[in-house]
Amino acid sequence: MANAAARPQRTAAKKPPQKTAKKRSDFWAVGKLDVPFLLLVITILTIGLVMLFSASYTYAYYNEGGDSAYFFKRQLAFAVAGVVAMFFVSKVRYDYFKLFAIPAILFSWFLLVIVLFLPPVKPGFHRWINLGLFTFQPSEIAKLAIILFCAWHMDKNHKRIIGKRENPSKFSKTVKELSNGKIVVYDSFVMLCLYGMVIVLTAGLVYLENHLSGTILILAIGVVMLFLGEVKQHWFILIGILAVVAVVFFIFNPEILEKYAGERITAWLDKTYEPRGARWQTNNSLYAIGSGGLFGTGLGNSKQKHLYVSEPQNDFIFAIVCEELGFLRAVGIILLYVLLVARGVKIGLRAKDRFGALLAMGIVFQVGLQTALNIAVVTDALPNTGISLPFFSYGGTSLMMLLFEMGVVLSVSRYSRLEKN
Repeated sequence: MANAAARPQRTAAKKPPQKTAKKRSDFWAVGKLDVPFLLLVITILTIGLVMLFSASYTYAYYNEGGDSAYFFKRQLAFAVAGVVAMFFVSKVRYDYFKLFAIPAILFSWFLLVIVLFLPPVKPGFHRWINLGLFTFQPSEIAKLAIILFCAWHMDKNHKRIIGKRENPSKFSKTVKELSNGKIVVYDSFVMLCLYGMVIVLTAGLVYLENHLSGTILILAIGVVMLFLGEVKQHWFILIGILAVVAVVFFIFNPEILEKYAGERITAWLDKTYEPRGARWQTNNSLYAIGSGGLFGTGLGNSKQKHLYVSEPQNDFIFAIVCEELGFLRAVGIILLYVLLVARGVKIGLRAKDRFGALLAMGIVFQVGLQTALNIAVVTDALPNTGISLPFFSYGGTSLMMLLFEMGVVLSVSRYSRLEKN
């Protein structure tokens, strides 16, 4: 025992230094994406594809060489590509989208100008750029560009937007001197003018495409972003008054607008105006909605899609939904959109920073506004000016852009402080 005690104690063998794990690139997002939001997107998309096939097969048969599945096959291909893009974008850290804020808005303006000088895809409507295999609307890019620019700039200049600091520019000082100090130009007003200029310029270019609904949507998105960006509340009173005055003025003076827009407003106000012309599609849409009743005629059993509602796979697809699925199921679909917007708002409210919050909420409000406008047009609550129903209406590039935007929201959700299962 004594000898054992005398033995030198063995020192613990030193472990070889561990190799530090390779630092993961901060380009890729970490954390779980929001499963409820993803399931809502996939559910609406799936129902939309089924209804697109049901609504379009007759029109496709007579107009696409007897191929009843023409529109469905193309939309399905874009949907698959869009879902892949959505998952890819959801893995990119949304912070990196700040880098594209200015390039995106400038690029959208460039496209909106270029399309005005290209041959129209449809007579009188300069909305689409024809790339051979498919066409796309620059206004789809403009919607996301407005949201991205406002989210980035409002996050960067938040203190100037909500503060009471006097603008330091020479122009502001000159105004103050000429008014003997009675007029003070604040930073918050300068910021409002900047956003107003960007929004109005974009909406004006969209209007020149003969796209009144798109113009209204861009303006509505802009107002929503101003609200989310915490622009001072008294400005919204002025915006509301101007909006009401403009609406009343154009309702009583539709001839001032472009010919197509004026005719649509006249047809909306006068229910007897050209029943076989300007009101043909709207009237047949209302017949479809009415004949659906509470429970519908059954999937595939619409009568109005048989060349009564022209191009039923596009802007008026919701009328076919109401006819085949009925009022109750149509309300269920609207509820899915409401849940999608609500979940997106929740993701935004619990985002890790202001940029993510503005980006996520701006995108889902765009989907909500576009859905509301489409349904309002289909039900004759607004003039028939042509606006698609998200995830339902035929349009490959539109669907791709929507799914890209859903990927951005999912990227934000990876960093949001909420239960995601």
